Amino acid sequence: MRYLPLTDADRKAMLARIGVSSIDSLFRDVPESARFDGGYGLPDHMSEMEVGRHIGALAARNMAAGSVPSFLGAGAYRHHVPASVDHLIQRGEFLTAYTPYQPEISQGTLQALFEFQTQVALLTDMEVANASMYDGATACAEAVLMAGRVTRRKKVVLSGGLHPHYRDVTQTQSSYLDIEIAGMGPDLSGEEDLSGLVDDDTACVVVQNPTVFGHLHDYSELAARCHDKGALLVAVVTEVISLGAVMPPGAMGADIVVAEGQGLGNPLGFGGPYVGLFATKQKYVRQMPGRLCGQTVDDDGRRGWVLTMSTREQHIRREKATSNICTNAGLCSLAFTIHAALLGEAGLTELAQLNHATASALAERLGKIDGVEVVNSHFFNEFALKLSKPAGEVVSALADRDILAGVPAARLYPDEPALENVLLVAATECNLAAECAAFADGLAEVLQ
Repeated sequence: MRYLPLTDADRKAMLARIGVSSIDSLFRDVPESARFDGGYGLPDHMSEMEVGRHIGALAARNMAAGSVPSFLGAGAYRHHVPASVDHLIQRGEFLTAYTPYQPEISQGTLQALFEFQTQVALLTDMEVANASMYDGATACAEAVLMAGRVTRRKKVVLSGGLHPHYRDVTQTQSSYLDIEIAGMGPDLSGEEDLSGLVDDDTACVVVQNPTVFGHLHDYSELAARCHDKGALLVAVVTEVISLGAVMPPGAMGADIVVAEGQGLGNPLGFGGPYVGLFATKQKYVRQMPGRLCGQTVDDDGRRGWVLTMSTREQHIRREKATSNICTNAGLCSLAFTIHAALLGEAGLTELAQLNHATASALAERLGKIDGVEVVNSHFFNEFALKLSKPAGEVVSALADRDILAGVPAARLYPDEPALENVLLVAATECNLAAECAAFADGLAEVLQ
């Protein structure tokens, strides 16, 4: 193939040099069940127009969250993004910008990241924030590694209210390190007690608020328990809009806060790209992953911005790096910053209140339907329902009615039969009263 410059002889020489017999040997750590061993079923060639038509037809089979009443959540939320956000981030100096190594030509990008850090620190009530991660799940994994560096301990306790995707990413990133993962099963009731798992070997406890099932908690007592044992409390937030109404993790005593910032400025996009938030206490700043933009003055006394800290493996020796995240996530963080700035503090609070009011009204309405039980006593904009039928079947039936009813808990916990009838429902400012009524009517019909 003309696009691949290496010959078979070249590949053979390279494999011999590193001491393996075949390319497949390079993937020996990948389980057999995860390896692809068949063909792709693609035609040999198609014209550009034919490819466009085919891809368009495939895309048309999707039911986009913005095209029908949608109550999907479970870590990714549909919020209104002002048109000005998309307009501004498509300016050439932002859209094509890469990592701002040279401050003299990157002042706009550096200032935007500095403002982003400031906003994240204010939202989470923490002292310092970095210049973004990939997403909330990878930020969670990075927080666990950071806690290990700070405490020099190996035991990590994961809450049963932590999103299973965050748990999986954390376990994957820790799998080749000397880290012991402990934790609880799915916490549907919202009544788990983690204090008994915290001991002198614990590096950190990872909790989520609101939890994956929508429960709200004050983790102040757990934070005190962690600190008594020399451990850190890592708080996860998957719905950033909640920080406009819910007590921020920093006020509860959290040592590290990670969050998914998708809800501000970034559309659902069928799963990405998203933007991870990471904040901590000032005393831990040198163990914080990623990079930190700082404010300074030049020789003439004018305000300017620089990369104050960037201890990634491309800058220093790999074994001393705090993170291997190397790409530029600046565009998504810029969208976050613009949206947050447009809202302001009062606007974010009002938006959060609207989310809560919409979800509360929907939960009250759904709770009156035969065969429906609202699990939560307190929640923000997402709650769990126990249904009289399997949630997956209910969701499919409502999808046939052009309603995206929510996320079956069994999708997240396929090995938990007790959650088969549990449905996670989220309501935001995008859900009109008529949509909520259609959802309620459709659910009542399906459950008959």
